[in-house]
Amino acid sequence: MSSVAVATLRQADTIRERCANILRAVGEGRSDHFTLDRAKLADAAQRVEQVTRQHYPDLRIPYHSRWRHFEAGGIDRKAELDARLAGLDAAAQAHAHIDLTVVSVLLDAGAGASWRYLEAESGQAFGRSEGLGVASFRGFMQGLFSSDPSQPLRVDAAALLRLDAATLAAMFQVRDDNPLVGLEGRTLLLRRLGEAMQVQHASFGAVGRPGALFDRLALKSHQAPLGAPQLLQALLDTLSGIWLAGNELDGLPLGDCWRHPLAGGSGPSAGWVPFHKLSQWLCYSLLEPFAWAGVPVARLDGLTGLPEYRNGGLLLDSGVIVPRDAGFSSRRHTTGDEAIVEWRALTVALIDELAPLVRQRLGKTAAEMPLACILEGGTWAAGRAMARDLRDGSPPLAIDSDGTVF
Repeated sequence: MSSVAVATLRQADTIRERCANILRAVGEGRSDHFTLDRAKLADAAQRVEQVTRQHYPDLRIPYHSRWRHFEAGGIDRKAELDARLAGLDAAAQAHAHIDLTVVSVLLDAGAGASWRYLEAESGQAFGRSEGLGVASFRGFMQGLFSSDPSQPLRVDAAALLRLDAATLAAMFQVRDDNPLVGLEGRTLLLRRLGEAMQVQHASFGAVGRPGALFDRLALKSHQAPLGAPQLLQALLDTLSGIWLAGNELDGLPLGDCWRHPLAGGSGPSAGWVPFHKLSQWLCYSLLEPFAWAGVPVARLDGLTGLPEYRNGGLLLDSGVIVPRDAGFSSRRHTTGDEAIVEWRALTVALIDELAPLVRQRLGKTAAEMPLACILEGGTWAAGRAMARDLRDGSPPLAIDSDGTVF
């Protein structure tokens, strides 16, 4: 019974269903934390349109992906990587692309407002997600995540298991005057990834590489097209045990799932709201590596909007989500707080309402502009721009983070 319930919470459809349940309840006035002003969705859509046209004037919008951060500062770092992978077959190159993507995404949680990474190769300094992306790219290129000096461009279990906070701090250039939020949590997350890969040979091979997932999923794609929800489920089935949240159902790890009284559902999974934010971010970020290797991923809109600072901040700052408590934004919160779970659920459900408004303003169909492009164009960038205009770029609320959810 428990395995059925956990499987339910690992399905993308359940994320949408539970978040929609909470949105409906809030709209009916049954929330202690928020009200809604759906009229402000039009204003939010206009902001998203403006930012999208500014960043992508030709409206050729790529996917929301970690690979965008590897382009920070106008530098094509993928070309640099591919030059070193030249001569390898498509599968071997896919393994390297996926290895880099997985380890970089797992290191991508809020860095804090003051942290910066100075890239020696370009002389440019980057903060926040771009800085984390560039720093992890450079660490990968230096072989930091490989246990085999003759094969530096890989991630393997042995290297992750010996990783310590001091090594990661050096990679991220952490100092007293350059602090990074959640360094210990990030280190533990990578070590737990190493542990998970070490024992799951069927998924990660004898060496334990994230890229080995490609072989299993590419083989299945010959039988039926690989869908984004299936890719997400493969990630959750193999990696749910690495997350630090500690949420469990009958002894099985749930990862980024949280209880909320308005979540609905039935059976043992009732009352739980799955988000799987970093896993979905990883899934979005793997779309291109799979496509580059000749395995395009279908059903992109089976995934959801990502419930994090920028998308959720856009909806708070635009006045779509309205806290009942005027002091809500000035207090510190934890990830499991009922109000934070509710805000994240509203973010997922309202992004689904915002998406068609954005497409209408841009003259695009859902096929031409899937959610992966709206997030990139898009809602994430508009949330960041509003935070910069209204504050110092920081989000509209503070959440204590271990570096593995936010």
